[in-house]
Amino acid sequence: MSSFPNSPQLLKAGIVLLDETSSRVRRVISLQYNPDSLSRSLQVQGVGGDGNTERSQPFRMKGPAIETLKLDAEIDATDQLEFPDRNANAVAFGIAPQLAALEGLVNPGVDELLVIASQAAGGALEIVPPDAPLALFVWSRSRIVPVRVTEFSITEEAFDVALNPIRAKVSLGLRVLTTDDLGYSSRGGTLFLAYLRSREALRAKAGAPTLASLGITSLP
Repeated sequence: MSSFPNSPQLLKAGIVLLDETSSRVRRVISLQYNPDSLSRSLQVQGVGGDGNTERSQPFRMKGPAIETLKLDAEIDATDQLEFPDRNANAVAFGIAPQLAALEGLVNPGVDELLVIASQAAGGALEIVPPDAPLALFVWSRSRIVPVRVTEFSITEEAFDVALNPIRAKVSLGLRVLTTDDLGYSSRGGTLFLAYLRSREALRAKAGAPTLASLGITSLP
């Protein structure tokens, strides 16, 4: 944070784990440094218009595009280690706690695994794993989307004398969950619709170019 009192506060990107039933926030994971880039790809969901039949059918969008996000986040304990009296955890564990928090996105809890094991040992015919919390990717207040982690990798790049990692790069691949995945009445579904509506609002601010801007006055 800047020492100048009038400088804007730096917002951080992160992930919020939400209990979809109660809307209770279970955990907030804030990225130490915002990624330099955020890669987005959208796969169109449509039918028709492919010309496979004798007469091509009109193209229709059957649902929201499938959006995937990719980002690299850096985690570094160098600044904290300069002041060991103020950062006991960094001295003792490096950045291992921050990495463990992120790993919780793809690992069930030990207690949940033990419950499943107990049910299996008790002869349960059908074992249903507990619902995972809903993960929300937060990139400013105007971009809050439900996601599922599809790719996760960690490259630990530096270590202290006890071999605790003190610098690492985390690569995340996320798939945005839409109303096709979550339905319309769920908490995640309403969050996705709010995200989609915010994109529509931005589209309206793009202006309305005329045919003249394309170098033509009319269509043939």
